[in-house]
Amino acid sequence: MDQNPISFTGISIQVSLSGYSFKVAGPSGVTASDWLGAERLFTTPEFQRRYNRVEISLLTPKVSLVPDMFFAPEQARKALSEVVSLDDSDKVEWVPVPAFSSVLVFSNSIGESLSRVLTQTVLPASGEPVRVLPELYYQLSMLEALPDYNKIIASWMDGWLHLTIAQGKTLRLANVFAAPDFTTAEYFLFLAMKRLQLNPEVSTVCFHTPLDADAEMSLYRYFKSVVQL
Repeated sequence: MDQNPISFTGISIQVSLSGYSFKVAGPSGVTASDWLGAERLFTTPEFQRRYNRVEISLLTPKVSLVPDMFFAPEQARKALSEVVSLDDSDKVEWVPVPAFSSVLVFSNSIGESLSRVLTQTVLPASGEPVRVLPELYYQLSMLEALPDYNKIIASWMDGWLHLTIAQGKTLRLANVFAAPDFTTAEYFLFLAMKRLQLNPEVSTVCFHTPLDADAEMSLYRYFKSVVQL
């Protein structure tokens, strides 16, 4: 797999219904885990120390990107309910995405508790728990650092494909697709590429979730390069 074009310090943790994965950046470089079950949480040595920077990403499908000009905090729930199904008990939050003059409206209410446990377990040097933000937020944050003109970041886990695509500084797509298996995830990836008239043969696809060998080789059949972020 090609070298990661993005660097960071500290620890980055991704969480979904089935478990978590993490990446740690330190003096010896970046180390990454496979996807791990929740039962491993309290025996993971990397979670027993503090970091200069902590990121906790939840792979929630309950997200919507709203342009600044159309966003009003009091209408956040209504805006999100127009694109995803919300329960009355779902808490709705939002976070600015200034690079794309937008606001990401989301709900972390997806039936898991691991992300909340992690905010109390893995702390930055300040000791203050970090905010859990959607996977799509971190994808959008990473786009600018990608060197290619066609910028493609995908994450797939637990039946959802999280996908962002930009060309230069222009965001072309930011969405979550229901994909119960990796073949379906690839289908939506290629469908998005086709609709945006992007050629996979000259494009690099970056995955922010762990890829097994079969999935990686399948992507290499179509894309110029495959990168694990």
